[in-house]
Amino acid sequence: MRPIAPLFLAALILTGSLAAASPVVIAHRGASGYLPEHTLEAAAHAHALGADFIEQDLVMSRDNVLVVLHDIHLDSTTNVARIFPARARADGHFYAVDFAWHELKTLSVNERIDRQTGHRVYPDRYPLQPGPFRLCTLEEQIGLIQGLNQSTGRNVGIYPEIKAPSWHAKEGKDLGTALLALLERTGYNAPAARVFVQCFEAAELKRLRFELGTKLPLIQLIGLASGKDPAAGYKAMLTPAGLAEIASYADGIGPHLGNVLSDFGRPEGPRISSLAAEARALGLHVHPYTFRADKLPAGAPSMASLIRWGVEGTGIDGLFTDHPDLAVATIREMMLSRPRPLVLPQAPTR
Repeated sequence: MRPIAPLFLAALILTGSLAAASPVVIAHRGASGYLPEHTLEAAAHAHALGADFIEQDLVMSRDNVLVVLHDIHLDSTTNVARIFPARARADGHFYAVDFAWHELKTLSVNERIDRQTGHRVYPDRYPLQPGPFRLCTLEEQIGLIQGLNQSTGRNVGIYPEIKAPSWHAKEGKDLGTALLALLERTGYNAPAARVFVQCFEAAELKRLRFELGTKLPLIQLIGLASGKDPAAGYKAMLTPAGLAEIASYADGIGPHLGNVLSDFGRPEGPRISSLAAEARALGLHVHPYTFRADKLPAGAPSMASLIRWGVEGTGIDGLFTDHPDLAVATIREMMLSRPRPLVLPQAPTR
């Protein structure tokens, strides 16, 4: 990635080529900074905190139910090892695909833990104690969001992610086809619908677009370019040729935050990649992940600063966050402080 030239950045801002509208706030796994991730309670709280979209990671149960769960296994966020101790595979993991939905809904959901230590990954979040939280299906979460939209007059969208589709295919499961069928049945059946469908695997997005013929907005997720998975092809995706290829089948990118902003400790501010500007020039949405108030990148002074750098510095038009209220407040303040265009009085007509 090339640092964006200051004069080029200034020109983009002056000409309005960067995001002119208010960036969308995507509640990452619901309001996961406050409640256990992907629960109905986290989704309801995200709606109340002002999120524009709520994310649902999707896996499939043994009986083909789309379950809202970040991992393909249940170990880190449920009490599965206590309820079904004999159901782990040889690698020690309890996989959602090995359980029917009637079994999965008996599990309780907890704040994400480190399996090695048993401690919370985010120490200051919701305590590890027995609570009312349960797994939910995508259909249940859609029903909740649509119900809240009706009762509040808002129009909060959904942002489902197809998790590990190639792994699921080896298990005999087709998440993509099941997702499109459910979206059709629940009213998300047009390009203007309040939905984005995301996936890390380009092959699955291409299948949705060209084989299954969906016209819904698709987002290509892109992991950290310096990540440990050399087979993922993230570095190639970040090149001009890679972005052009993405634009042929998707409507946007969801890059790791580190692919957009980095080196936060520099006196002159963070290093700004040209990725967002190059993607926007191709007509692609840019929705980086994840903005967390309790896990800022080293050198970043605050959540508000991180958001301002992302929006004003790079031109992103949306962001994933565990703390949607903080993002909404910062973006609202930014929008209110923008200079308004000069409107000249019109000459009276005769």
